[in-house]
Amino acid sequence: MQGQHGYINMPNAEVGPDGMFSTGYSYDSPYGNFWVTSTLLPFLQITGRYVSITGIPGFTYVPGQYGSEYGRYKDKVADVKVRLLQENTWLPSVAVGSTDLLGTELFTGKYIVATKTFGSARNLEASVGYGFKRPEGLFAGLRWVPLAAPQWAVVAEYDANDYSKDYLADRTFAGKRSKGPAVGLEYRWGWLGAQVARHRGHFSANAYLSIPFSEREFIPKLYEPVPYKAKKVAGQVPIAAWRDAGHGDELVEALVQQDFRNVRVELDGRSLKVSLTNNRIANMGRAVGRAVRTALAFAPEGTRAIHVTYTKVEQPVATYEFFDLGRLTDYLSGLVDREYFLQTVLVRYSSPADKVDSDRDGLLASIADEGSGLAVQVGRDGNMVQVVSEDREANRFKIVPKIGFFFNDPSGALRYEIAAAVNYDKRLSEGTYLNTAFRLSLLENISGVTQPSNSLLPHVRTDIAEYKRASRLKVNRLLINKYMMLDERVYARASAGFYEEMYRGIGGQVLYFPKDSRWAADLTVDALQQRGFKGWFDKRDYKTVTALGAMHYKLPYDITATARAGRFLAKDKGVRMEFKRRFQSGTEIGVWFTKTNGKDITSPGSPSDPYNDKGIFLSVPLNIMLPADSQVTAGFALAPWTRDVGQMVASPGDLYDLMEQPRRDLTTYDGLGNFAERRDEQGRAAVNPPVRAMTSPWPAFRWRLEQSVSTTPTLPQWANGTMLAGGAILGGALLDKPVDRFMKKHAGSRVTEAWDKAGKAMPAVLVGAAAGAVAFGDARMQNIGIISLESVVGAAALSMATKRLVGRARPHEELGRWSRASKRSDASFPSNHSAVAFAAVTPFAQEYDAPWLYGLATAGSLGRSAGRQHWVSDVVAGGVLGYAVGSWLWQAQRDNPRSHFAVSPGPKSLSVAWSGSY
Repeated sequence: MQGQHGYINMPNAEVGPDGMFSTGYSYDSPYGNFWVTSTLLPFLQITGRYVSITGIPGFTYVPGQYGSEYGRYKDKVADVKVRLLQENTWLPSVAVGSTDLLGTELFTGKYIVATKTFGSARNLEASVGYGFKRPEGLFAGLRWVPLAAPQWAVVAEYDANDYSKDYLADRTFAGKRSKGPAVGLEYRWGWLGAQVARHRGHFSANAYLSIPFSEREFIPKLYEPVPYKAKKVAGQVPIAAWRDAGHGDELVEALVQQDFRNVRVELDGRSLKVSLTNNRIANMGRAVGRAVRTALAFAPEGTRAIHVTYTKVEQPVATYEFFDLGRLTDYLSGLVDREYFLQTVLVRYSSPADKVDSDRDGLLASIADEGSGLAVQVGRDGNMVQVVSEDREANRFKIVPKIGFFFNDPSGALRYEIAAAVNYDKRLSEGTYLNTAFRLSLLENISGVTQPSNSLLPHVRTDIAEYKRASRLKVNRLLINKYMMLDERVYARASAGFYEEMYRGIGGQVLYFPKDSRWAADLTVDALQQRGFKGWFDKRDYKTVTALGAMHYKLPYDITATARAGRFLAKDKGVRMEFKRRFQSGTEIGVWFTKTNGKDITSPGSPSDPYNDKGIFLSVPLNIMLPADSQVTAGFALAPWTRDVGQMVASPGDLYDLMEQPRRDLTTYDGLGNFAERRDEQGRAAVNPPVRAMTSPWPAFRWRLEQSVSTTPTLPQWANGTMLAGGAILGGALLDKPVDRFMKKHAGSRVTEAWDKAGKAMPAVLVGAAAGAVAFGDARMQNIGIISLESVVGAAALSMATKRLVGRARPHEELGRWSRASKRSDASFPSNHSAVAFAAVTPFAQEYDAPWLYGLATAGSLGRSAGRQHWVSDVVAGGVLGYAVGSWLWQAQRDNPRSHFAVSPGPKSLSVAWSGSY
């Protein structure tokens, strides 16, 4: 009933198969649940519910009054379940869960549950658990699946929910319900399922649809065009006669007929170079494979190599170089294996030099655009019907129906808009495009929203109803976009015009891809003005400049974490965090949360607890449900639609979104993907990549622990180190009084205050730098970053333990330097900031021979003395402690066996190899 795996109302410890997405509706009086559940990770299940309560009005049932059309009371609920232990032969699976995490928390609760299956067929399942609040106390469940009818199941449970404590239970049927047993009958057929259950005095029902997004496709590609056949082309001609014979024209035309666009062809000596893109085929390697087959068929006699550069908006992304055309032909024909073929292939990031001249050889001049007339397409690109025209330069005219839904407005729980969208995209010059979008509203009730917003922020989104009310036909987008490649893996975009329905302006974006495929960074700046309600050339007074820097980072399980920081639409400043999981099918499910200094007091926000923008989104590639390949995706987002805090303008053409998929294809295994479309290769990881799961940290942790123990300093080394440390601390003690008198005399000055703030921030900055080395560095730097973080933890633990033992008073307490602190946990000796700072920098200073890092740590640590938080001897002691721990762990773990360098001489070759793991 609640959407999560379980019985009727009680949960079990299962979270479902990885990638399973389910949605359904249940009714268990007085609650109606429209729910969506996803197993985002193999051990994590998240559910979103839209709950209505029969018997309670959302606002009022009095006709004519504001909110009377809203209907029943409704609440948004988010639940989460985490499986801690997976079932094995002897032990049950164990999970913990929490209900109604955010918002009003009307149904909040926590639980722990254990589940075990029995029988040789594992067709009997039993669970027992304990809950707090909802459910409350002990609960249990049972499921039996008859072997003769595996689609059916009988379920039973002890429902531990205390419904009498629910929201306004005395006014609903919940007040008449109590804890007790319930039984039910389930039926499943493919993706569909249903349940009917009997409780004390009433029935409940639940129907749902489950979609396994972990599967690559649901419908076979019955209508996918076959690769180009070489037999359609006459015999090869010499290079000198190739252009005159018109084969270059024929090559371009043959590629265009296969949905390739922006095709450029050039003969450079004995190398045939082709630059192109494909807006239909989802996998870049597969698209390049089809292009190479065609190039082979038309290549002139004597061609030594074929270079194919794949582009997006005419900017090179990836270049594939094939140096042995005979071996290439054999591989495409299935005569040689992939490993043998890869010896003659280079797959790399493109550079500006890989651009093929627009028409240096005059190959495009004589090619007419055929098939660019209007065509009515039914069931294409996920649209029921569309009118489309597209030519070889990706100039495109398209008319499609659009529908949008908006929930939870007080004047009506469901708002909708049905419209016709007219899009026209025109290539003006290389990398320069005119993008237009007109929208004709056919049927809508969004304009019926009459409640004025009480937002104290500039109304950057809350006036959406005014835009819907003003005009049925409007221009939503009228933009000039210029795309550029500044350098290898560096792209830029400049935009000017109407960005969206509500804003116009001028701006740009710069994107950087490092060779390390885990991260990318971009910066977007836009100067914007709010457009008028009519949606043409009218305007409003509000102007702003938005500036957002973004960092994108790849995590295990194909999770991408994105942090955007800067200035948002309402001039509020803050950070927006996004997390999305990509499944095997290409489907992406994600969430975002924004924290800014904007004070949004609209309900459920308040002056003391302002609202922060958040939401969830789903992106489904339609090629998994179509009989032919497609790059079209269907998007869905659930978020407040009349909020002003943390808002962003619609991007004119986000570079990261454009480049993310080609880059993923390029950096996955050998970068070729489904290049040859051979049946015997469909099980290869390079063709159908498996999920990159999180590896167990135990082996690496055990190695580091063993290395550290084996290199523990000997007794003479301890004695020598202790003497040196003691001498340094005593020397620092001589400076305690004079330094403190000086700092007390100059207390409150700008220099001492700034120094004190630097001292407070230094450890966090240095630890962040170490974490950055782990996240973004090469194998060597990652290892040193891990050692640095380990050193920080070790030094901090020793420092805090010593504080409690010594209990020295701080200078600002004015008790004297040998007095006892009033609070041992906040004692002065040693300085924890100093210990952490030196522990963080020591591994880097010793590995990279950078003694200046000690100066940085010293300057920051002495800021604690400048603020009279520590005596000089405290700082020295902390520094010695951090240095000692950092040096010890660096000596023990600097030689990481996970990576190695090797030189292997051969009879006629010399191989150099480096390997590492992440």
